[in-house]
Amino acid sequence: MAELIRQMTEQTTTRLERIAALAEQGGLDAAVELVVESVVDGGVLQAFGTGHSQAFAMEIAGRAGGLIPTARVALSDLVVVGGQPASVLHDGSSLERDPAVVDALWALTDAGPADVFLIASNSGVNGSVVGYALAAKEHGHPVIAVTSLEHTARVTPKHPSGKRLSEIADVVIDNLAPYGDATLSLEGDIAGDIPVGAVSSMTAAFIAQLITILAAERLAASGATPPVYLSANIPGGDEHNHRLESRYGDRLRRHA
Repeated sequence: MAELIRQMTEQTTTRLERIAALAEQGGLDAAVELVVESVVDGGVLQAFGTGHSQAFAMEIAGRAGGLIPTARVALSDLVVVGGQPASVLHDGSSLERDPAVVDALWALTDAGPADVFLIASNSGVNGSVVGYALAAKEHGHPVIAVTSLEHTARVTPKHPSGKRLSEIADVVIDNLAPYGDATLSLEGDIAGDIPVGAVSSMTAAFIAQLITILAAERLAASGATPPVYLSANIPGGDEHNHRLESRYGDRLRRHA
């Protein structure tokens, strides 16, 4: 057990260190600049992910210490605000692979002219993700992608366009997850090696936080006060947050 914990720690921390080094060398600057420009121009950061990549969108939108002009797009929006029956969510894997959901999902997206779309997908090939990125581009919005370049290069796109998320986005950030996401393997008597230890959620969350703090730093350096959330669980947090949220009306959507 101790050896597995050590290996998982190493697999995770080495990747986080590589991402941190990339950021120090300016490797996230293009994404940060798009975010800053959007905030300055009154835009909202629209964050989208399906499956476990929803965690990336949750890091971007609505977190303490995060930027206030953010919205989380989710396939569950089809039910929560789109009026579709809950049964459409019963098979999440099929839904995220279905490009046909994009029109309905985009219709629910209250996209302003200065909005930037941050889209995470480890594989970068599922129909809903690729289709949504294409829709954002068709409507004139920049797209920032967080994906595994190793994984996406080895799988076939599921969107009719034949494109991968990485081939659509203006800025592509590698989450450094390996093919298949899992980093370790257990020996199995029957099934052979058993893959465990996925890392893409952790590396994507780190990328989301780095983009956020670097954007906030750049806004502060320009003399502006970054519109950042306080924790709702500290005195004055709600009042601070509601005051800044009011600038954006009902565009800051992030359903439970």
